[in-house]
Amino acid sequence: MSIHSINHVQLAFPAGAEGRIRHFYSRLLGLPEVHQPAGSTLRFAAGTQRIDLVPTEGWQAAPPVSHLAFEVEDLPALRGRLLQAELALVENRALPGYLRFYVKDPAGNQLEFLEPDDELEIAP
Repeated sequence: MSIHSINHVQLAFPAGAEGRIRHFYSRLLGLPEVHQPAGSTLRFAAGTQRIDLVPTEGWQAAPPVSHLAFEVEDLPALRGRLLQAELALVENRALPGYLRFYVKDPAGNQLEFLEPDDELEIAP
């Protein structure tokens, strides 16, 4: 047996925030929504993986150390879109060999975005 990839990740959000969640993941991040015939879970494709967002009554934010990390192309363009949407980015956590920042989605889930920086040495 071997594990070769992550199929999907599931994150919670407060019930009733579907519009804000859909706007963030589809419009700001540019992830295509995966439509399904029924159900309240929102699904987005990230390459061959999927992000499932589930509306939750009595929702509570995840601890700050928990996060989902995306490796992206053209990190500066994504950074610009998120700043234009007036989202607060955390950019003070250097990682050798990468450009990166953090942002919280409308539900408070912390997301990390990173891109290898060919001009820097990548950490092992």
